[in-house]
Amino acid sequence: MTALLTVVGILIVVVGIIVSVALHEIGHLLPAKLFKVRVTQYMVGFGPTIWSTRRGETEYGIKAILLGGYVAMIGMYPEPEKKADDAAATGEEPGEQKATEPTDSYLREVGAQYAAPPIERSAAAEQLPDEAKRTVASHSTGLFQQMSAEAREVAAEELKEGDEDRLFYKLPAWKKIIVMLGGPAMNGLLALGLTAGTISLHGTNEAVPRVTEVYECVVSVQASEAGRDECTAQDPPGPAYEAGLRPGDEIIEFRGEPIEEWDELTALIREAAGESSQLVYLREGQQHTTTLAPIETERPVTDRLGRIQTDATGQMITEPVGFIGMGADQEVIRQPPWEAGPIVWAQTEAVVGVVATLPVRMYDVAVTTFTDAERDPDGPVSVVGVGRIAGEISAQEQIPWESRLATLLSLVAGVNVALMVFNLIPLLPLDGGHVAGALWEALRRRLAKLRGRPDPGPFDISKLLPLTYVVAILMFAMGGLLIYADIVDPIRLFE
Repeated sequence: MTALLTVVGILIVVVGIIVSVALHEIGHLLPAKLFKVRVTQYMVGFGPTIWSTRRGETEYGIKAILLGGYVAMIGMYPEPEKKADDAAATGEEPGEQKATEPTDSYLREVGAQYAAPPIERSAAAEQLPDEAKRTVASHSTGLFQQMSAEAREVAAEELKEGDEDRLFYKLPAWKKIIVMLGGPAMNGLLALGLTAGTISLHGTNEAVPRVTEVYECVVSVQASEAGRDECTAQDPPGPAYEAGLRPGDEIIEFRGEPIEEWDELTALIREAAGESSQLVYLREGQQHTTTLAPIETERPVTDRLGRIQTDATGQMITEPVGFIGMGADQEVIRQPPWEAGPIVWAQTEAVVGVVATLPVRMYDVAVTTFTDAERDPDGPVSVVGVGRIAGEISAQEQIPWESRLATLLSLVAGVNVALMVFNLIPLLPLDGGHVAGALWEALRRRLAKLRGRPDPGPFDISKLLPLTYVVAILMFAMGGLLIYADIVDPIRLFE
């Protein structure tokens, strides 16, 4: 039964991720079609096509490797420049400048400034026979320029009559940005929708002001990290235990303040270190009053997601606060849908923190994978790691099935947050790289206008292909390392 539940959990999350990728690409597809760009393909996955159908001018399909997707739009790069071979085909001499006016409106506008100057020959050169009068054509043969030219040629092969005004690179910068932000925006909306659904229909585990355990003494953070959980004569007694609190007691008032949520109680306790405070609680329906003084102790600092914070050296960050030594009960409490906003925002901040330190995180993963060091449970994982976590959650039969399903959907929501943030990194081939290119195009056009210079035209992102290839290689390398780490040293939620 455990194996079956594990497989079911993995399938739920895998299907959720595939649907998320498909909708991400729809986020690009819809605005592209809205802006009249010709879209030749909408594909989920990579590799060989296992199914496809054509609707109008677009082929929709599924490929064998479901680890991504793409939307193919014509005119991602400007058309290639005319070559000498093309000139020969029209009867021109190689290197000969034909005095014809460009047909493209942009070229007509700036042609006067950027056109090649007239060829001037010396008097000695003019005395040579006509067959000896040759000019030297200037061609860029650098590797980077060649890569750019080849990419433009490949892109131009898809062009056909009527595409002149349907090329992506000819879109205004703001339209390019909308097309490229459509994918990450779709992931953000999915994260919000899934989170709103789970917290409003099922709820979230929330600490409530009901005691589940009371500590006889207060053990320091250092002693707890060392594995000691037994009281010694040097440990101060637990204020809650001394005050007579026991499991099952419900706290209703502290220092004259009514208590409805556990967070309200802990905030008051943390601020009351060393101060004698009155506490009112219910036990078996009867109201009781006691007095206690929270002791000041070093406790871990946590973020809004409840994760313990560490410093640059990996050491736990602590702060002196009031502490009475008791644990809270947990209940599943439904939240209004609009509470999904703060939750997704907190998750976004967490993912941004991971991405901002990604090189260091990947180094840590490599170290823990190939040594005996412990892996960071809050570090990056691959799709394999997400699947393993999903299977582990689904196999916990002691947890109600509806709670497990809600957790799996929350996991898919978290993956969408990660997809959104990662795709916004301003590097090609990611969506953020295209957005950065469009912003640069808008900036340089604006500066040219302010300086009274001709419009420099669209920015040719094919010139960044070398960087694109480097980023792609790094992404494949990181993905491979994470997949290997998730196989040999996976993150486990339940030990």
